[in-house]
Amino acid sequence: MAKTDLMDYDKALELFEPVIGLEVHVELNTVTKMFSAAPNPANSAYHDAAPNTLVTPVCLGLPGSLPVVNGEAVRKSISLGLALGCSIAESSRFARKNYFYPDLAKNYQISQYDEPIAHDGEVEVELDNGRVFHVPIERAHMEEDAGKLTHVGGATGRIQGAEYSLVDYNRAGVPLVEIVTKPIFGAEADAPALAAAYVSTIRDIALSLGISEARMERGNLRCDANVSLRPRVADGEPAPKLGIRTETKNVNSFRSIERAVRFEIQRQAAILAAGGSITQETRHWHEDTGETSAGRPKSDADDYRYFPEPDLLPVVPSAELVEELRAALPESPVVRRRRRKAEWGFTDLEFQGVVNAGLTNEVAATVAAGASPAAARKWWTGEILRIANAEAKEPSALVEPAAVAELQQLVDAGTLTDKLARQVLEGMIAGEGSPQQIVDARGLAVVSDDGALIAAIDEALAAQPDVLEKIRDGKVQAAGAVIGAVMKAMQGKADAARVRELVLERASA
Repeated sequence: MAKTDLMDYDKALELFEPVIGLEVHVELNTVTKMFSAAPNPANSAYHDAAPNTLVTPVCLGLPGSLPVVNGEAVRKSISLGLALGCSIAESSRFARKNYFYPDLAKNYQISQYDEPIAHDGEVEVELDNGRVFHVPIERAHMEEDAGKLTHVGGATGRIQGAEYSLVDYNRAGVPLVEIVTKPIFGAEADAPALAAAYVSTIRDIALSLGISEARMERGNLRCDANVSLRPRVADGEPAPKLGIRTETKNVNSFRSIERAVRFEIQRQAAILAAGGSITQETRHWHEDTGETSAGRPKSDADDYRYFPEPDLLPVVPSAELVEELRAALPESPVVRRRRRKAEWGFTDLEFQGVVNAGLTNEVAATVAAGASPAAARKWWTGEILRIANAEAKEPSALVEPAAVAELQQLVDAGTLTDKLARQVLEGMIAGEGSPQQIVDARGLAVVSDDGALIAAIDEALAAQPDVLEKIRDGKVQAAGAVIGAVMKAMQGKADAARVRELVLERASA
């Protein structure tokens, strides 16, 4: 791929105003799919199931098969719409979105067009620098997901250069809510950061509602980022019309969202400044190079030939149901973050480290299970995150918060040192049992018998007879050699602080 010309970011902002729009797809964790009784397994199991095993005639678009709306998906969609500050439609309708879908066997997608379930909302988003934005929501509509294509024979895994493609319909028909913002103005240099923070906020909302796993790396949460630029004008002059937009598809991490938006601002600025024009198109994000590349010309709504789905009645939720779901809403992510930061007593830097790692819920659950906030933060953003990164896994997939709290309780009780606790954590991740079971099985408990410690100290002093005299002469640091020898002899199972106390007691005797 040829190197793309980019304009310096600050220069681009001097010449152009960035305008962004975000489309976020949230997969719902219902038992069955959106329009059929095909299973929609928890924990994204359709990723691991044998191809084309989680299907029904509806998923496969077979003649005579008819869709039936999943009532639980409607309830969860309404809850999400309410959490986004949206109005819930008294009546909404499904439509057919006609498009060549090789991974939707009926060759159209059942979605919502001019009558979405939720509309006209607003989401509060707070950036790391303290700026607060109110992102306007145009709509949140229900639809079905497509299947998955695997391109075989090429060097990149993409369709270009592939010899043939395989289709798996296991994901086809999984319930989705697509959340579409209105154009977002005024972010300026913070536009990339706002895009990432907004998607992170949507993820927090979905998780707090319990409606989705919201794991970006598995496609439960996906973002399409729209970017356009318009030239700066002098004060008093009318604002120019919006520029041509591009849509970077299916970006699957917060960091990548931020990078993709920034890249598009620099790329488009370079083209416009050179007298060129922007093509309205979809673009692919390349994580390895940090660049986008052209996809296909972007269609407008008319090109999809939407028309009402003739096999489905309108969705008409009762006012009582809407109010019931409204009453059950949790606090907003911004309010919850502020409350947790205050309750935990974290500095801005400490709390931001937890947020950036996406571990606020794990830390909260660990604190609720009995660990101190500082200890919970230390484990999740330290050793657990290190192991997760090394194994390319989500930290939450390695260990349960309650088990982390139990591990910390053993440290607090003096049963384990930090070093021993890390060994126990490795055993927990390996599936060896609870922290206490691993301590017992491996014999990792700290030696708390002063008699055993004194015996080890005497042996160390016998090998270094001048240490006591050095300590008595005021060279307390000399005790370090004895402490190190004792710790080695005890295989790390001694409390170094207690060993130091006993050594100093011997020196003062």
